[in-house]
Amino acid sequence: MPSKIAFATAALTVASIIAATPASGAALVLGAGLATVCSKAAISGRNDLKSIDNCTLAIETQAMGPRDRAGTFVNRGILKLRRAAYDDARSDFANALRLSPDLGEAYVNWGASLIAEQKYAEGLSEIDRGMALGVDEPEKAWYNRAIAYEAMGDPKQAYLAYQQAIALAPEWQAPQLQLTRFTVQRK
Repeated sequence: MPSKIAFATAALTVASIIAATPASGAALVLGAGLATVCSKAAISGRNDLKSIDNCTLAIETQAMGPRDRAGTFVNRGILKLRRAAYDDARSDFANALRLSPDLGEAYVNWGASLIAEQKYAEGLSEIDRGMALGVDEPEKAWYNRAIAYEAMGDPKQAYLAYQQAIALAPEWQAPQLQLTRFTVQRK
């Protein structure tokens, strides 16, 4: 007789799930100039107004190809996402997609913004779309999927998504911390 696994989490409110802030995957922009400064700010986890201003200046004044300009829009969107300016962030992700429709990071971060606004099914859809295109940090997409599944009342899928995030980035503490709340029982 096959064993069944039951997944349970501690009782959580939606607010406490959102406290597990969605992860953002930045777009690497190489070279010199403000676009690179913007990229480094997004990668390092910043969200200050000066960094956003640097991204804006890069977009408005720096010569760059469509892919790097799209990446700079994604990076500025990430900074805005971290400041809970979700509509503004999605506007930047939309601009990125107009320039580079196959930029998976734009979709994944769009999905993260929806998850932060408790639009979980929509967020999952956008994340899946981005993952299908390929992203540089898939562990962050899996982490965001886990947050959405957990908030939608599917602890098994949440658990598996957190596990996948750990498998892709074993050193990353955030999904490991989330898994400490789960209890797995064989039935």
